Amino acid sequence: MAKTLNQTWDLDVFFPGGSASGEFEAFLNRLDSDIRAFERALKAQEVPDTIEKAKEWAHHIETYEDLFKRLQEGESFVGCLRAQNMQDKRADQLGNAIHSLLAEFKSCETLLIAQIGAIPEDVWSGLLAAAPLNAVRFPLEERRKKATEQLPPEQEQLINGLSVDGYHGWGDLYDTIVGEMAIPFDHPEKGRETLSIGQLANLLTDPNRDVRSRAFAEWEKAWQAQSAFCAAALNRLAGFRLAVYKARGWDDFLKEPLDYNRMSKATLEAMWAAIDAYKPKLVQYLRKKAELLGVEKLEWHDVEAPLQTADKKVPYDEAAAFIVRHFTAFNPEMGAFAQHALENRWIEAEDRPGKRPGGFCTSFPIAQQSRIFMTYGGQAANVSTLAHELGHAYHQYVMNDIPFLNQDYAMNVAETASTFAELIVSDAAIQAAEDDRERLALLEDKLQRAVAFFMNIHARFLFETRFYEERKNGLVTVERLDELMLNAQKDAFCNELAVYHPAFWQSKLHFYITDVPFYNFPYTFGFLFSTGIYARALEEGPGFAEKYNALLADTGSMRVEDLAKKHLGVDLEQPDFWRSACEEAVKDVDAFLELAERVHA
Repeated sequence: MAKTLNQTWDLDVFFPGGSASGEFEAFLNRLDSDIRAFERALKAQEVPDTIEKAKEWAHHIETYEDLFKRLQEGESFVGCLRAQNMQDKRADQLGNAIHSLLAEFKSCETLLIAQIGAIPEDVWSGLLAAAPLNAVRFPLEERRKKATEQLPPEQEQLINGLSVDGYHGWGDLYDTIVGEMAIPFDHPEKGRETLSIGQLANLLTDPNRDVRSRAFAEWEKAWQAQSAFCAAALNRLAGFRLAVYKARGWDDFLKEPLDYNRMSKATLEAMWAAIDAYKPKLVQYLRKKAELLGVEKLEWHDVEAPLQTADKKVPYDEAAAFIVRHFTAFNPEMGAFAQHALENRWIEAEDRPGKRPGGFCTSFPIAQQSRIFMTYGGQAANVSTLAHELGHAYHQYVMNDIPFLNQDYAMNVAETASTFAELIVSDAAIQAAEDDRERLALLEDKLQRAVAFFMNIHARFLFETRFYEERKNGLVTVERLDELMLNAQKDAFCNELAVYHPAFWQSKLHFYITDVPFYNFPYTFGFLFSTGIYARALEEGPGFAEKYNALLADTGSMRVEDLAKKHLGVDLEQPDFWRSACEEAVKDVDAFLELAERVHA
């Protein structure tokens, strides 16, 4: 990678012209027509009662898979357009069009699932015993089980239709409000500026404590001004979900997120129990960081801020070369993939106004490519984010040649490959540090992530769990939402901070995502699952790369408990694996404490 890398992505390879693309408009029109035709065909279809009829019926699975793949291609394209420019109104319109198509597709899926559930058991077993459906047995069996847990098809279709302007509409409106927010900010060095929400968010981790303290004050003020709207949106989103759950006879609001992530409640509880047992170790780190920053206790904006020693900027090209080198050391195929993605403009990393905050990786299954979104600023955390998102993309790459229905892996295992990639790079960076001060800064950056997954994500989970319990009884006020968030943060952070962020329930996009409920605990699962896998990789050496690829390839075709048992020989419903993963995750605290004493002696 001798030449300078382009930090903007190439979307024209999919549909030229961005949000004004005539080719994409035609793509959506064809997709709409084909979905409607599929619905008509399903409505005219009788449930097959013999194996011969079932084999004829099976072409509907191929149609379903094709439409599913095309929808994901379109959804990924629109997601990229909206992320790269929050002021692109045409992209917002396309997003609404995609939501409508998804609702139509969900209606078709509901009909198909009902038919799958109605096929006699002997016919169904015979159908799955032979090609081509035997290759996608797991996702089809999953849908057959789903048929027993849903309302009659016409009622589920009504829910899907109403969700476009109701349920998803609230999520879209939240995105619109955030995109329009402009906050005046008096920078101590640059003077008065008007910042987007994404630009102000970047200042919350500024190395200068005065800058981030001012930014945090403006951040809280800006979100408080939107509190009434955010409370309305959050209440309606939760209310919609709870109403649907009640109609289906589901009495546990964690059922949907657990089913989506293909994991049991016993696994979730074992994970959180292990984390609670290891939090005191991270408290030692938080206290030392406070001491290094010259404060009695950390405030919210200090938790993810770098130490003052972390002043080295890493150029994008240098970060990319470092990632490729260390991916290659683990697995040459992984390194070659990362280099291809970097050189072929799969990554949007340019630091410019108008982009949405955060980062993501999204897949284009027809083109068999991925796209990565982030804003690269040269900090160690940015290098980690780049590695993290490339890990996501590699996960998809490993799955490209298996049946598409088996590629539909859940969020918890999606975070496995990304965190694994991040661990490879962060450990390599620590080992390559030029002196103790740089090593301390990198070690601290790594520990920040452990705090995020053990404490910040836990606070989100505690907040949502308690909020949903109260929402069952009616609307929850702004004041009560603030209180719930504050209490969740105090519990999750072991009362270790001096100042918390009660408006976090407003500012965190994840609470308003409609596609995935409880967009929090899967992150922690992925972090610890990958940490356990990483420890195994260090133990086994280069030969583990092939096993790692095999594990990734299976992530869409089994429950996580079965995945862990098959590839790691562990029981996720028991505490042993989680304790060992936690032990690995917090082992750097002692090194950090020792190094901090040496550097600041």
